[in-house]
Amino acid sequence: MRKVVTDELDALLNILPPHIYESLYQQPDLSELLEVILDLGRPPEARFPHRELVLNSKEVNQPDVDYVVSRIGEFTGDNRAGIERTLHRISAIRNRNGHIIGLTCRVGRAVFGTIKMVQDLIESGKNVLLLGRPGIGKTTMLREVARVLADDLKKRVIVIDTSNEIAGDGDIPHPAIGHARRMQVATPAMQHAVMIEAVENHMPEVIIIDEIGTELEAQAARTIAERGVQLVGTAHGNTLENLIMNPTLSDLVGGIQTVTLGDEEARRRHTQKSILERKAPPTFDVVVEIVDYYKVAVHSNVIEAVDAVLHHQPIQAEVRWMDENGNVEREEITSPSMPESNQELVLSEAKELEKPLRFCLFGVNHSRLEQVAREKQKDLKIVTDLKQADIFLTTRSYYRRKPQKIRDTEALGIPIYVLKSNDAAQMRQCLEVVYPANTQFAYAHRLQHLLAEHHSFTSDDGKGKR
Repeated sequence: MRKVVTDELDALLNILPPHIYESLYQQPDLSELLEVILDLGRPPEARFPHRELVLNSKEVNQPDVDYVVSRIGEFTGDNRAGIERTLHRISAIRNRNGHIIGLTCRVGRAVFGTIKMVQDLIESGKNVLLLGRPGIGKTTMLREVARVLADDLKKRVIVIDTSNEIAGDGDIPHPAIGHARRMQVATPAMQHAVMIEAVENHMPEVIIIDEIGTELEAQAARTIAERGVQLVGTAHGNTLENLIMNPTLSDLVGGIQTVTLGDEEARRRHTQKSILERKAPPTFDVVVEIVDYYKVAVHSNVIEAVDAVLHHQPIQAEVRWMDENGNVEREEITSPSMPESNQELVLSEAKELEKPLRFCLFGVNHSRLEQVAREKQKDLKIVTDLKQADIFLTTRSYYRRKPQKIRDTEALGIPIYVLKSNDAAQMRQCLEVVYPANTQFAYAHRLQHLLAEHHSFTSDDGKGKR
């Protein structure tokens, strides 16, 4: 059923030291190899779908690592390299001095047939988002999406290839993407800018993007969709619910906001006064949850699905899978919604996290910090009681002396941030670090935790059971 077009495995094996290559070449299931691990001071390992194998009792040394590095392309800002005109990926682990001390050599394969379960959605011209955990096949499916749209439907397709994972290393893209064009990205931080550049400069009908992961990329995706360009992308997250509750990426499906209802409206809806609502139309029309290589769950109407989640109503979806003959089977399912008690917890956490961070200052200029906060549009409150503080902010000169107040802060476990000097530049840098770490990420972590709790209470038959 799963026909491999090409894995060019010899190209990957040939970059390995001979004593490692020889051990690997003798394995009967070599065609199923996933990756080879080389870490200094440890035996080399090979990973297969259902087993791990130590290739040699001899520990990996620096010449072994250097041997591989000399035979591959240059490492980019995300510590990834490749082999030209192949889909293989080599990722580096570095020490504090920047020297490479470990390598993950991952096999890249182009596969036909992965798009069959969602081909009708792709060909409809709708914006489609693929969700799934790492290694489940999102990027593999994207390659075939690019090929089908460019070759079969004759559309102008541009692939935004941040880590050269979709179309391979080198200047010439891998044949797996067909006649689709590929734009490379210098650094991962510039992915959103290249997305916009592709639309403005090259007149695509379809943009394909792997791993939308930041707020800027989510905004760029919305901009592309609003310009009438079809967007097919991927994001990490097992379910639509995970995505809705992720503050960084929830805009992809419309975002969420807290709304306070009047007494009469709350009674009419039979709900509490504070509820979660969808904030805007979704960027993506369809969300596909990839369960495994041959099974997906499709939310063909994202507006209805998101509203059902937020209003704790049953969620309608269509499960599709490939049978042994390669035919696509379908089944409509109804999954239980998030319990209202969990929604209340989400609301209370959201309200708590919307409150301004409370700073206790020691040797830091109050008025200057408040002015910088206004410039950066960061909401903060300065308190004098340590027990009320979320963050303790001081300067390096005060911290070195370790007065009693700093010792008390450490005893209470309150995070301490130290400025090199008492100037505005240091304060700006501090606020940039503090706010994502203490609001957005904390929000996402708590909401993901609540969702995990929700799923642990739901059995296969939909009845609550621990």
